[in-house]
Amino acid sequence: MKKITQDAGRKALGEFAPDFAHYNDDILFGENWNNQDIDHKTRCLITVVALMASGITDSSLRYHLENAKKAGVTKREIAAVVTHVGFYAGWPKAWAVFNMAKEVWAEEGAETEKSAHENSMIFPIGAPNDGFKQYFSGKSYLAPVSKKQVGIFNVTFEPACRNNWHIHHATKGGGQILVCVAGRGWYQEWGKEAVEMKAGDCINIPEGVKHWHGAAKNSWFSHLAIEVPGENGSNEWLEPVSSEEYDKLP
Repeated sequence: MKKITQDAGRKALGEFAPDFAHYNDDILFGENWNNQDIDHKTRCLITVVALMASGITDSSLRYHLENAKKAGVTKREIAAVVTHVGFYAGWPKAWAVFNMAKEVWAEEGAETEKSAHENSMIFPIGAPNDGFKQYFSGKSYLAPVSKKQVGIFNVTFEPACRNNWHIHHATKGGGQILVCVAGRGWYQEWGKEAVEMKAGDCINIPEGVKHWHGAAKNSWFSHLAIEVPGENGSNEWLEPVSSEEYDKLP
């Protein structure tokens, strides 16, 4: 994650209260905000909750709402957080935060959701996956991470996008490993129940197993696709996952 820096304290209070400016810029935003024990997105949400609970709805709240949006917090997520906290911190405070959050997330659309998803992970989304689009229902993106020794690609699916049923073949070794890095998705092997995938999950796909993977209906999804070394490897692309099958998944 890019190091967070701040100079607002020195600009506003550098001469009047230099110690406070130092604590604000170097300690609060310099050391505390760069601490890696809590991920940046979570820290942004915690800060919004703390300000809301304190009844602070001035420019500092707007700054931290904008900061949360840049960190990948979506309109759906901020709405859920403010609603939840409203039961504990007070309904009028929730109204006040919602009035400001509506302005911050006013232009949220497909591109903003895409940017928010990309900001939620350390790997880039990459370019449209046009070379394989005939094997996908919906739009996907591909970003090479490694092309040497072992092939590793970050594959990103728009909501409801999934690839066709397919099989990884090899005469020896082979198969694929999926490491989920952001969002929520599904993996399913032929004849088995679909398995939900979230960031941090790992799926091992043996050679010769018919399967598919992709995003949940209401979430972007990204995973690293790692090619397991094998001899005479090839991919066999099969039929699309039917809407009837897919729509049964939550």
